[in-house]
Amino acid sequence: MDADFPTSRRLIAEGLGTALLLAIVIGSGIMAQRLAGGNVALALLANTLATVGGLLVLIEVFGPVSGAHFNPAVSLVMASRGQLAWALLLPYVAVQLLGAVSGAWLAHAMFDMPIVQLSTRLRSGTGQWIAEGVASFGLVMVILRAPATRVSALVAAWIGAAYWFTASTSFANPAAVFGRMFSDSFAGIAPSSALGFVAAELAGAALAVAAHGYFTETIHA
Repeated sequence: MDADFPTSRRLIAEGLGTALLLAIVIGSGIMAQRLAGGNVALALLANTLATVGGLLVLIEVFGPVSGAHFNPAVSLVMASRGQLAWALLLPYVAVQLLGAVSGAWLAHAMFDMPIVQLSTRLRSGTGQWIAEGVASFGLVMVILRAPATRVSALVAAWIGAAYWFTASTSFANPAAVFGRMFSDSFAGIAPSSALGFVAAELAGAALAVAAHGYFTETIHA
């Protein structure tokens, strides 16, 4: 991230990137569900491939401007490490949440669906929460420990893998949870399920910070 960019441009980049990410996730889910003929595995595969490709591109495009967090948990981690000013944390989270909802609405508009929706897709239970913790743990570990030149590819690869090996299909992002609440589609999540997901994501991110610190201290010992 280039600190020379004005704050307004950084916030616009972060909000726009988050909006496009949610449009990709939700839009590809809608398209996949329509074309897969009821084959949920095929729909998930299509949703995964679109998300991996889109996320890679968005990180490369917006990373130099805002850091391409697109994720309140990641912004919190970056602030705790001094890589994002604490004064920017709330503005970053605000534009991420606004962007997430805007991305959901954009996806609905592209597919001629009602713009304003609330999801009825329940995603709850211990397994789902553990899955979100694992997905977020891995995401933050990749961000903290991957070589800088490979972060975008490795983040996209992790999310793509976690779509399939986690029971929750790897939201790993409180902003994504927020945006998906407003889409009653393949990628949606019911508002009643959101709090458990967000708590698990924050817990996974915190554990990743602790693990990164442990491994760093071991190397320096």
